[in-house]
Amino acid sequence: MTHNIYIYIGIMAAVTYAIRVLPLTLIRKQIRNRFLRSFLYYVPYVTLAVMTFPAILECTQSPVAGALALAVGMIAAWRGAGLFPVSVSCCVVVFLSELFLCR
Repeated sequence: MTHNIYIYIGIMAAVTYAIRVLPLTLIRKQIRNRFLRSFLYYVPYVTLAVMTFPAILECTQSPVAGALALAVGMIAAWRGAGLFPVSVSCCVVVFLSELFLCR
């Protein structure tokens, strides 16, 4: 059993190393393709969204509270609120919805 764990760790290390080193060694010039540049620009945002979106709905006692907070946060952000007001409004919505909906 322990022998397989070392193989898994080695494969994960090789894949992680390859993902970081291959772009540095293969791409030497500036990327001029507009589609590829826009794709690479949005990769960090999409990765963050993919990691946080399930947690928004699953971390509350009720998925409804998370969905309400998500909607309020999106509306507040759309109207130009900063990060702190958006997070405070989402926390207040979760608190109130769990206080009144999850009885």
